[in-house]
Amino acid sequence: MANLFLKQAKQYSLTRPGYPQQLFDFIASKTPVHDVVWDVGTGSGQAAASLASIYKSVIGTDTSKKQLEFAPDLPNIRYELTSANISRSELEEKIGTESSIDLVTVAQALHWFDHDTFYNQVKWILKKPSGVIAAWCYTTPKIDDRFDPVFRKFYSESKPYWDLVRGLVDERYTSVKFPFDPVDGCDHTGPFEFESEKLMDLGEFLTYIRSWSAYQTAKEKGVELLNDGVIGEFTNAWGGGENGRKIVTYPVYLRIGKVGDSLK
Repeated sequence: MANLFLKQAKQYSLTRPGYPQQLFDFIASKTPVHDVVWDVGTGSGQAAASLASIYKSVIGTDTSKKQLEFAPDLPNIRYELTSANISRSELEEKIGTESSIDLVTVAQALHWFDHDTFYNQVKWILKKPSGVIAAWCYTTPKIDDRFDPVFRKFYSESKPYWDLVRGLVDERYTSVKFPFDPVDGCDHTGPFEFESEKLMDLGEFLTYIRSWSAYQTAKEKGVELLNDGVIGEFTNAWGGGENGRKIVTYPVYLRIGKVGDSLK
């Protein structure tokens, strides 16, 4: 995972969408205690920065040193570079002891994880029985009726360069393993739907595409996904708008649950 985003860490930090405040308000409403959060796969800190406005302390971890270099420096966020296969001793040293974390969050990264191993770590480190795990993804963006069909065609043609786990995102995390109890007030663990909006011009949108893991994979195979023909189609479909900028909407899908008393 770290290697896939190594070469485009700057593009990732500049053009990936943030997440809506409604998402964090919903998660906070389901978290009884707002002390310590472990933000796993924090990347360049998009989620960590928002969490830091609600929770007393945020620990953001990632396996990519390059990504962490672009994360915001806030007084109540501590970033830690971890190994890909984090051990119990490393977990204790860099994140916390057993039953010490109120909330574990994973933004646009759960599909990359070894789920069984990760969930065992989550169940060990979350406070019992009310510690909460929240994991979300965003799917392909929507712009308008003119551009969207052109982009959907392009996305479909990029499929051979995506890792197989991308399918979990395309399925809105409905099929991802999630062995946790529903949080209070809910009768299921999701996905719950939100929307994130980002104002972008075409150049910024193309930079967003260049931040894809699939773009880097294609590049390494000698394929330029954003060739002249594709850019021409995008330019024609994008059209004008105020200063060429448009609202890009990313559907966001959240799975949320609590650890409960027993391991599953």
